[in-house]
Amino acid sequence: MEYVIDQLRAWQDVQVRKMFGGAGLYSAGVMFGLIADDVAYLKVDDANRQEYVQAGSAPFQPFPDKKKMIMTSYYEIPPGVLEDPAQLAEWAERSLVVARKEK
Repeated sequence: MEYVIDQLRAWQDVQVRKMFGGAGLYSAGVMFGLIADDVAYLKVDDANRQEYVQAGSAPFQPFPDKKKMIMTSYYEIPPGVLEDPAQLAEWAERSLVVARKEK
């Protein structure tokens, strides 16, 4: 969790709110990502989902033993993106735009 926050530090003031054994990632009160079981996810919709699919990312599955329960509105951040703060900021910004549209 600290690694993700540190990587996003130059982009925005990101707040973390603990929830359901994981944590939500917020910017200006809007949840744009989450961390569960040491895996970070960002909010997606039809505008940005394909980037995640092409990168080999999987959607968030809150209960791995229940294969049918998949949240396709959050996708795992690809490792290469997570390791590059500038690229992560771009992906996080797009996820924040997605999240704001839903408010």
